[in-house]
Amino acid sequence: QVQLVESGGGLVQAGGSLRLSCAASGRLMSIRKMGWYRQAPGKQRELVATVPSGGSADYADSVKGRFTISRDNAKNTVYLQMNSLKPEDTAVYYCNAVIITSWSTGPRDYWGQGTQVTVSS
Repeated sequence: QVQLVESGGGLVQAGGSLRLSCAASGRLMSIRKMGWYRQAPGKQRELVATVPSGGSADYADSVKGRFTISRDNAKNTVYLQMNSLKPEDTAVYYCNAVIITSWSTGPRDYWGQGTQVTVSS
């Protein structure tokens, strides 16, 4: 069983910063890509940023230059530093990880429960 537990959401004024964390636990043979997605009311879930186990991060155009994703492989944790927040960043942010729990099943997608980020104008 795999769990992704997020923390760090909240209410912040426009221009402020927040840092999200997501820790993976359970049967973790290998964690491939980790990332963050978000879903605003009435909209589809969209990619925010992802980072592979080795290599460069990828960002949505809307957050480039403001958000930074990083991961600590020793702690099985991914972070999202969000600066210069805008009201349009308001959404539920979901952690995602591609994890291998068994060599016979291969990599699978896992999701956190989501954490609310609200940016006031």
